[in-house]
Amino acid sequence: RPRAVPTGTCLRYVIVTRLIHLERAGDCVLMRSADTSKPPYVAKVESIEAAGSRGTNVRVRVRWYYRPEESIGGRRPFHGSKEVFLSDHYDVQSADTIEGKCNVHSFRSYTKLDSVNAEDFFCRFDYKSASGSFVPDRIAVFCKCEMPYNPDDLMIQCEECSDWFHPSCIGMTIKEAKKREHFFCQSCTAENGKTTENFHEATGQSEEKTRTWIRSSL
Repeated sequence: RPRAVPTGTCLRYVIVTRLIHLERAGDCVLMRSADTSKPPYVAKVESIEAAGSRGTNVRVRVRWYYRPEESIGGRRPFHGSKEVFLSDHYDVQSADTIEGKCNVHSFRSYTKLDSVNAEDFFCRFDYKSASGSFVPDRIAVFCKCEMPYNPDDLMIQCEECSDWFHPSCIGMTIKEAKKREHFFCQSCTAENGKTTENFHEATGQSEEKTRTWIRSSL
């Protein structure tokens, strides 16, 4: 009969010549797919159980993260390449299918990362697998296209209204957006008569300002 491993107990075992160290329930892991052409599944470990006289048969109860393409609605333009949804789909799997640990960040934490590694993902939605619905069911939208923010895409911020825009939606290339010292959107330009040309050439503080006004891909 399986016995639960107490939360906080370190469980070490060798999988495909590599040592996987599960610290506790709540860790996120990559689990091997039966279809080797597909990327590993992302899961959150809910509990760890060991069976057998020496506890050598280790099984994990997991809560699956779905990638956008695995959801009923499929991938949308605002979904990031490293985005996953925390589903209500639970399962019990052999620990032998675990390929390694990974990190599933909150959306806010992910956008603040200095660099994104292969094991980094982010989640901003809970996903109901039976109905295909999301929680929350609505989020803030930006730009003229009124799309939620995709952290893979560069955006430029208007200094007047503080809204964010995709360069392509305002007739600007990414290269041009990165060079901008100041930016006012079309609405604010028409309302206040402000244009980029009203300002002087870049100063020593321009690099810092650009980082504030440009929301770039990670």
